Amino acid sequence: MTAKNIALLAGGFTGEYEVSIKSAKNIAANLNPAKYAVYTILINRDHWFYQSENEIVDIDKNDFSIMLDGKKIQFDFAFITVHGTPGEDGKLQGYLDMLSIPYNTCDATTSAITMNKAYTKAIVEGIHGLHTAKSMRLLERDMHDVAIIAASLKFPLFIKPNNGGSSVGMSKVYNVAGLPDALTKAFNEDDQILVEEFIKGREFSIGVARLHGKIKVLPATEIITSKDFFDYEAKYTDGISKEITPADLPPAKTEKIAGIVTEVYLRLNCKGMVRIDFILLENTNEFYFIEINTTPGQSAASLIPQQVRAAGMDLSEFYGDLIEG
Repeated sequence: MTAKNIALLAGGFTGEYEVSIKSAKNIAANLNPAKYAVYTILINRDHWFYQSENEIVDIDKNDFSIMLDGKKIQFDFAFITVHGTPGEDGKLQGYLDMLSIPYNTCDATTSAITMNKAYTKAIVEGIHGLHTAKSMRLLERDMHDVAIIAASLKFPLFIKPNNGGSSVGMSKVYNVAGLPDALTKAFNEDDQILVEEFIKGREFSIGVARLHGKIKVLPATEIITSKDFFDYEAKYTDGISKEITPADLPPAKTEKIAGIVTEVYLRLNCKGMVRIDFILLENTNEFYFIEINTTPGQSAASLIPQQVRAAGMDLSEFYGDLIEG
């Protein structure tokens, strides 16, 4: 059996470049070398290239191929692990679609929609058992009257970029006085932002993947952070957050959550693996949808690899199944 040529796409145009490189290293280490010849392709704004031990080879973007030792290598499959743009927002997916190269993530439409938090919330609204925080979407070009925001929503409020995937630019605000700075910080990251009522409760993240044609819900992770909320620093700084996988939840609650996140996956027409973040509201334990990540981190310590191990599954098989479809 000939090994399939896999283009492992990493890097991207955002502050999560380094996280993406770590994800790619872990995926490459866990793909069966007997089945897959893995080529890590690095993408930045002005250069797409493959770096072998002794040379850097440019990608021919006309057919997404490389020339190695005088031989043209074309790819049977693209494994995208670029967080943010262009790997999580549909741009790479659209390019690969035009070349008829299969890939591991949601399609271009779903990727683009799920990068927009407000649009995603509008689509999942109405799923039985799912709630969303009351929010307002603001556009940078409009005037922002903090008095209107304060009158429309209850403090404390979360202010976050609408299209960000990495918790950069987020603030928690307790009164009107804190709004102007928080709006500026979020608008530095995006020209659309979301102002959302704060949901107090336990925070979780759960992986969902389609394997062998069936939707598999992985064990949930509970995230306990010593910070006020789970921002970029809490996500990527050792010791600030504690992640408990599998989360301590009663079987009936686990089953109910699995039903809700499966419906989210179906309604958004997801493919491959995604990660859904949610909060169980204090006192009532109602499920509040936060967001969905369609190219979740895959470093050895990331949540999905933790959850795959907790499910008693082999990570190498898991990644292989994503390629085989």
